[in-house]
Amino acid sequence: MSDPFPNEIDDALWDEACRRADAIREFLKRRTGNATAAEVGKLAVKMGVSQATAYRLIKLFRAGGTVLSLVDRKRGRPEGHRTLDERREEIVRVTINAYYLKRTRPAVSQLVRDVQTNCISVGLKPPHRRTIVARLADIELQKRAKRRGEQKIVKATTAVPGVFGAGRPLEVVQIDHTKADVFVVDEETRQPIGRPWLTLAMDVCSRMVTGFYLTMGAPSRLSTSLCLLHSVFDKSAWLREREIRELWPVAGLPNTVHVDNGPEFRSRAFKRGCQDAGIAIDWRPPGEPRFGGHIERLIGTQMGKLHLLPGTTFSNEQDLGEYDSKRHAALTLRELERYIALDIVGSYHQSIHGALGRPPIAVWREHEGEIPLRLPPDRLRFWLTFLPEQERTLRPTGIHLFGLRYWSAALSADVGRSDRRLLVKYDPRDMARIFVRRPSGNFVDARYADVTLPSITLHEALIARRTLLAKGRREVDTRAIVRTAITQRELLETATKKTAAARRKTASSKSKVDDRGWGSLRGVDSSKPVPFVEDTD
Repeated sequence: MSDPFPNEIDDALWDEACRRADAIREFLKRRTGNATAAEVGKLAVKMGVSQATAYRLIKLFRAGGTVLSLVDRKRGRPEGHRTLDERREEIVRVTINAYYLKRTRPAVSQLVRDVQTNCISVGLKPPHRRTIVARLADIELQKRAKRRGEQKIVKATTAVPGVFGAGRPLEVVQIDHTKADVFVVDEETRQPIGRPWLTLAMDVCSRMVTGFYLTMGAPSRLSTSLCLLHSVFDKSAWLREREIRELWPVAGLPNTVHVDNGPEFRSRAFKRGCQDAGIAIDWRPPGEPRFGGHIERLIGTQMGKLHLLPGTTFSNEQDLGEYDSKRHAALTLRELERYIALDIVGSYHQSIHGALGRPPIAVWREHEGEIPLRLPPDRLRFWLTFLPEQERTLRPTGIHLFGLRYWSAALSADVGRSDRRLLVKYDPRDMARIFVRRPSGNFVDARYADVTLPSITLHEALIARRTLLAKGRREVDTRAIVRTAITQRELLETATKKTAAARRKTASSKSKVDDRGWGSLRGVDSSKPVPFVEDTD
């Protein structure tokens, strides 16, 4: 521990140190060589200390040359001094590491019991509680908090030397996921089907939401890519389809996407797609959530809005209480998507942002003319790059995907020409059309073979397919199947027995015929030659 500064010393101690310094300076001025014991004794009397202390003070002053070096130090045990023997120190250290620095966060009282038990078990006197607590205080606070998963302490003890920001819109866009704090229901049955995942993208400069994607699937390359596509392209048609009149003017390629280290952001397809479009990827430092603070605060804001909806799970069990989230769930996935979109464009964008002191849309409009709007040179190619894909065989009836059938006149020339499976790109948000890569390499737009069918999402298609299969299983008469199987088994056993009996009968009849044909030769030794008798007639 470093020495205190002069202004931190008690007045009485400082005055006494100054008096001693003056006496020693005067003493040293009159001496050119070593002082005698008698001379040091006189100095000791003058300073009111023992002769031994006088020698010590002279030595300290010669070494330091300052008044501070003569200030009385605290009496008692030197700082950092340990009174426990090495064996007990080792037991305390090992017990703290093994039983206390854990994410289960055991109490200090439990640690004290563990240490005392471990000492007694090897025949040592257990240390006092104060000693054990003092050893905890020696551990660096942030290290202790990280080991015990105490995130509030970690955050409070983490230095934030700078602010992560951007100088203009679309310079940096942050993307992140969260599980929505609300249950949604099925479109047809209106029964709860689970909590969806929300992927959000936000412009760091203006705090505008650039896009989002809502899905029942867990975070993946798909949800990340669809959120990015929603961010980049104009949203006018998207808003019209959802009967939303407010404007959402954000569009264009970001310079950099700022993401965490999830596997969906590390996928080869996502990285290559961004590289191809000239989008840099900036991954947050592992274990440093503060670098994603902007998007995380936005997610917290959006989740707070969902706590007002029927079927909410709130953010913790205390708030939830006896509220039955599933029983109260009322919104479908499509309805929740529209609700979130309305809140973003009609409330969040129009409200004063705490950090900006202005509405996000006002900041965007202010810089709108300065934004070098970058759009993909080939929009269809950029879109297809980020869409998911499957491989399918082209049949005479078309392309079959997820139980749906698609056709395009452009595929007629390829039917029966090749056995090679074709790459099929699809948009899970709109399954009314797919994109099929022909053997020649170019993509064609294929639509429902039944043009009267409405557009549905992939989730709706899969739910419908599972519903039909479940209905089919319910219509199956299991008893009839079992009865039929038993009858078939008996039929096979009977037929097998009849066939075997018939074959044995045939074999027996043949044996009797053979016996009658060779009856005159019985008793003849066939190994001896039969004598030749000449016919005289």
